[in-house]
Amino acid sequence: MASASTFLSHPNPQANDVVSSAICQFKSCSFASQSTLFGSKFASKSLSLHTATTRPGRPEPACASDSEPISASHSHQTFDVLIIGAGIIGLTIARQFLIGSDLSVAVIDKSVPCSGATGAGQGYIWMAHKTPGSDLWDFGLRSQRLWEDLTESLSEQGLDPLQLLGWKKTGSLLVGRTPEESDMLKGRVRLLCEAGLRAEYLSAIDLLVKEPELMVDKDTGAAFLPDDCQLDARRAVEFLEKGNKRYSSKGRYAEFYNDPVKSLLRSGGSGEVEAIKTSRNILYAKKAIVVAAGCWSGSLMCDLLRESEVVLDVPVKPRKGHLLVLENFNSFQLNHGLMEVGYVDHQTAIPLPNISTSGLLDHDGQTLSVSMTATMDTAGNIVLGSSRQFAGFCSELEESIISRIWDRAGEFFPKLREKSLSDFSKSREVRVGLRPYMPDGKPVIGPVPGLANVFLATGHEGGGLSMALGTAEMLADMVIGNPEKVNSAPFAVHGRC
Repeated sequence: MASASTFLSHPNPQANDVVSSAICQFKSCSFASQSTLFGSKFASKSLSLHTATTRPGRPEPACASDSEPISASHSHQTFDVLIIGAGIIGLTIARQFLIGSDLSVAVIDKSVPCSGATGAGQGYIWMAHKTPGSDLWDFGLRSQRLWEDLTESLSEQGLDPLQLLGWKKTGSLLVGRTPEESDMLKGRVRLLCEAGLRAEYLSAIDLLVKEPELMVDKDTGAAFLPDDCQLDARRAVEFLEKGNKRYSSKGRYAEFYNDPVKSLLRSGGSGEVEAIKTSRNILYAKKAIVVAAGCWSGSLMCDLLRESEVVLDVPVKPRKGHLLVLENFNSFQLNHGLMEVGYVDHQTAIPLPNISTSGLLDHDGQTLSVSMTATMDTAGNIVLGSSRQFAGFCSELEESIISRIWDRAGEFFPKLREKSLSDFSKSREVRVGLRPYMPDGKPVIGPVPGLANVFLATGHEGGGLSMALGTAEMLADMVIGNPEKVNSAPFAVHGRC
């Protein structure tokens, strides 16, 4: 799940009360980039650049959306690229600029990394539920390939991707339980094979061999993709942060956490956006400002452009999800990542009646859909999901939904019925996140019309982790002017916002 917590306080505020920001009063420097611990396959090169600097005597620009005077206490600092949002999307974009260019980068967030949807993700890096020929297909393939390249690079350096990223090539099983779903899965396997992926249709007997805990009957079948993977979002974020911070001493990277963005600052002459004002800083951008604030990106842009002549309506909105993590359930084992067919149709706002997804209305009359997803994480915990609902920006845990997830999982795994959910009251974790949902099911990646140096990267819904590296590459190529690897037109801001 893509994430940035620009407008959401950290669920455990006391966990990080320290603002991490570099003292940016550096001079020009020359250095050799290093790839160790960051998985970069770029050749080391000598880089000369002017790094982040303070600007004590610079005239203040016009304020686009906040008329309050700028306090002299604000620190003035300059970077090439400013990234608003410290979720998986924002951090991977920062990484891409750091390893692929000589640009300096600052990441800004109201809270801290992993406090939004990213930290609540299940970690699928899957192609099983994507459709060959769709707008997301080539993009998804590219991003998966980049994750695989990263893990291969780590392995070549003698490092363990499992420990650093929680990376496991578990393979995926997309499970159907009716003749109609089995026929659909057979067709999907055919398409996936024609598109060049390894995929196999498993009958009930073969499926039971793969997953002995799964309940099967004569109509049960699955699409099996042995090369699909999963990672641990929290380990991945820790890895990204550690890698990004290696550039801090070189003056190319800084973090401004617990420091919400207040306004865009525009040049009084050209009208171009040249800086952002946060609660404590004025941060100038020489090349680009990237808004990667997850489901808050739309409301953030609305606030920032309120007094601007630029009209932009980013239709991204929060789609709430719950995951249930069961700890120390040693008698229950999973060999692969599993997902029921109905999960594929969760992109629609209303559950489809001919698919076995469990759909119902919650107590507020909101459409709620629950589909079985199941994985085992690197610690051996069972991670069960998944719910989707439109409930605004409410991120409160709802026990009724956790009960529904438990019941749905029990329909697929009989062993779960041998226990009550209350048996796990002291050995469970519940993750709640707000996915950034776009009505057309595609992320928004590209420049904002009328603001050439302002870019959006949001709307990945439940695919932020899987599409993160592809998004970072695509957006960095736009800013730097590199040839694109995947057609970016389907993800453009223009015509969609």
